[in-house]
Amino acid sequence: MQHLSKLLEIEDSQLAWVLRLGLHGLRTQLQEALKEDTTDPGNSACQEVVRELDQLLQPQKLEIITSPTPPTWEDVLEPIQLEIPKEQKLKHIGDALLADQELLQYIGAYQFHSNNDLDLWNEIQRLLLRVPEKLAHTWRECILAEVSQLGALEEKFAVQQIGFSRNEPVYSGLQGSVYATGLFLSDQIDFDPQLQVEKRGGGLDVLAGIVSVCLNFIETDTCLHHALKSVDRFGVRPLSSEAEKSKYVTALVDRFGRVSSTTNADPAIALRARLDLDEAIHSLVYLPPCDRFSWWGKLQQEARRTLDSVVEKAREAGYQVQIRPLWGTYADIYTYSKDDLQLDFGGVPGEVSACLRVYAKINDEVIPGRVLFRSS
Repeated sequence: MQHLSKLLEIEDSQLAWVLRLGLHGLRTQLQEALKEDTTDPGNSACQEVVRELDQLLQPQKLEIITSPTPPTWEDVLEPIQLEIPKEQKLKHIGDALLADQELLQYIGAYQFHSNNDLDLWNEIQRLLLRVPEKLAHTWRECILAEVSQLGALEEKFAVQQIGFSRNEPVYSGLQGSVYATGLFLSDQIDFDPQLQVEKRGGGLDVLAGIVSVCLNFIETDTCLHHALKSVDRFGVRPLSSEAEKSKYVTALVDRFGRVSSTTNADPAIALRARLDLDEAIHSLVYLPPCDRFSWWGKLQQEARRTLDSVVEKAREAGYQVQIRPLWGTYADIYTYSKDDLQLDFGGVPGEVSACLRVYAKINDEVIPGRVLFRSS
């Protein structure tokens, strides 16, 4: 405690600022944990730790924290963001990414548009969410080594949070000579308010978390497109315009609402609602489409795996159900799909680039799938 206090008392110290931010984050985490588990044997000791942190942080209050209540991540992070200078120390890292021929096959002819390091860091990291995770991990290691040469350090607590069904770090932020926020999926944060659903610990939480991520990225990532047939059957549309964004978001939220309202309905009705929501989630795409083993690809696969339990319930109720995700050579699957969309870039020529909707058959009712495919 003595050395902590000594460092915190040093004015105009970047290290003191980093420590204070980390301690505020630790205090917030402990307070949330105390709310969740009141019977833990370490409860009393944890309360003492929180009180010690209160005392430690009280003498020199940060000007950025004005609320008398315990600070949230937003209390700590948002005012700091306003003070970030519009520098581009990370520009050479972005240039190196765009010079990597292996990376370009997944991201296409990309150009960064950020004009400061905070935005550029997030743009770089979001780009890596679209490529195979192994390649993304290699690049992140190289990037962290490079920013350390600039006097910046990885900071896991400097994050924006999205409500999710579990805790999952997506990418870290930076502290030091370069400040930038990362991204964290948290089971302590409410789902997007547009969904009008609370956490209940069931299967619906998984879908609510995934849709919350989709809604967040729609607002923050200008590279996203949609290919949702009910909104526009003729092409892949960018979500950069407010009109197109509003139409897609309305459809996505409405389809989630139907799933939420049919949880206890007839299994066939519930399955149709889930198929529609699955299509909306998978119709949120990048151009070129994400690799199936990227972070984005795995998130969408997680949503699709939730269909299994609904299919099983329908079968137990006496329905004959067939479900087939459409992948591989387009010539082999096109009879199972309808209103497919053709791309002339990304992926493998002649193969499916993205399965927007699975093929389904419920008794005698055939529901065609839909895909994006690369022209031969």
